Amino acid sequence: MKLVIYTDGASRGNPGLSSYGFIVQDAGGKLLHKEGRYIGITTNNVAEYSAVLQAFRYVLNHFKPALTTLNFYLDSRLVVEQLSGRFKIKKEHLKILFLQIRNLENAFKQVTYQHVVRAKNTLADRLANQALDARLKSAD
Repeated sequence: MKLVIYTDGASRGNPGLSSYGFIVQDAGGKLLHKEGRYIGITTNNVAEYSAVLQAFRYVLNHFKPALTTLNFYLDSRLVVEQLSGRFKIKKEHLKILFLQIRNLENAFKQVTYQHVVRAKNTLADRLANQALDARLKSAD
């Protein structure tokens, strides 16, 4: 089985109020799951990594990982390059998230990461921003 996953992280302030969003689709583009969640005050890079990590956890719990190929699409070139092993990770807190993701990758048949422009990642972006907006509204 092949799954297509679009992820996005958002931070208003960087660091600031942050959230993530992701969608899971089958190979034909059918939406299987969507999620957006507020994660507290952190950086945009942590939010981007959190989106990937939470998508992995969702798929791990709902599909047969050993038979599943995951194709991730992110609009963060930095995170794509780091997860693909082409860029070094300098910040310790990002290394921790990276290693958590790397450990989860091993359960799956194949995992790829590709960069997409923001215009191709609108639903994940919307989910992340809706989670932030909901948090701000509840704080009023």
